[in-house]
Amino acid sequence: MTYRITLIPGDGIGPEVTDAARLVATATGLPIEWDVVDAGERAIRASGTPLPDAVFDSIRRNKVALKGPITTPIGGGFRSVNVALRQQLDLYASVRPARAIAGEGTRFPETNLIVVREATEGLYSGVEHWVDRDHTAAETVNVITRKASDRIIRFAFERARRDHRHHVTAVHKANIMKTTGALFQTAFREMAPQYPDILADERLIDNMCMQLVKKPEEYDVLVTTNLFGDILSDLCAGLAGGLGVAPGALYGEGLAVFEPVHGSAPKYAGQDKADPVAEILCLELLLRHLGETEAADRIFRAVWETIHEKKVVTYDLALPGYTARPVPPSSCSAMAREIARKVPLVDPSVPIPPARPAGPVGTDPSLEGS
Repeated sequence: MTYRITLIPGDGIGPEVTDAARLVATATGLPIEWDVVDAGERAIRASGTPLPDAVFDSIRRNKVALKGPITTPIGGGFRSVNVALRQQLDLYASVRPARAIAGEGTRFPETNLIVVREATEGLYSGVEHWVDRDHTAAETVNVITRKASDRIIRFAFERARRDHRHHVTAVHKANIMKTTGALFQTAFREMAPQYPDILADERLIDNMCMQLVKKPEEYDVLVTTNLFGDILSDLCAGLAGGLGVAPGALYGEGLAVFEPVHGSAPKYAGQDKADPVAEILCLELLLRHLGETEAADRIFRAVWETIHEKKVVTYDLALPGYTARPVPPSSCSAMAREIARKVPLVDPSVPIPPARPAGPVGTDPSLEGS
């Protein structure tokens, strides 16, 4: 059986990291046919719109997509392609795993949690306007519905069961946002008793941030609204090693799109230096979605071994925070080739030990959040 998968290369470093993921996909030996379509700035140059109908048609036809990062102009310019894609395809569940994988520089080597984020409403609904004619005051509407809240909370509990996790934490701000926050809180409290095998608790968003940087190992699955989920997933990515190693997935009814948490880093486009790991781990999640568990396990093991050997890693993973010894940085394509070389050779059944902390965690300034 040949898998036909939509590929959206994206902007900036997107084509480089998606090429890296395709190289690793080839190394698995799985028969994959890529249906390549453009969105974002590349699509504007080709067709005059950042989100052509061909993108939607391809995803609906193939049911699964691998996506590179897409530039979202700050302040002005076209509307976020990422938000529009989620809303128009009803990709309501954004799942962002945070697994300590970055090597010696991982401050919290036991980090292994998932942020489940409602991705179609909230403060990302796009309902905003100027309050006055002079444009000195603006207002954004926080749209929270019971339907969407129930759906994402049920998804989080079901995901916990599927992945053999035992703890779901709802994150909200119901003490201040007494209608929208309380609606989400109520939905969680009424849903939780349907899953007696799973520990359910709640945290306010500000307290949750503090708890995560103190003891992330105590948390398992976090479920929350759109904006809070966006913030928490970046925080959790930092706990696990940075945006360069942070994959993500979007799920709807019968559709799934896999995209890295990081942004397009346009100033590094074409330099062959961006970290390809997040995109490669998106491929891993995609293959798990398709039921290709062994291939996914091989990819994760190959990535882990490459990072921990510290022989062929991109500049962000060669920073002092990520390694206790000097490491010459490699290119994006070289690291991808090393991971691909390892894929057929590794033994995915061997348990992976946790990373060991060694001083401050390094950062990758090239990868802004999305």
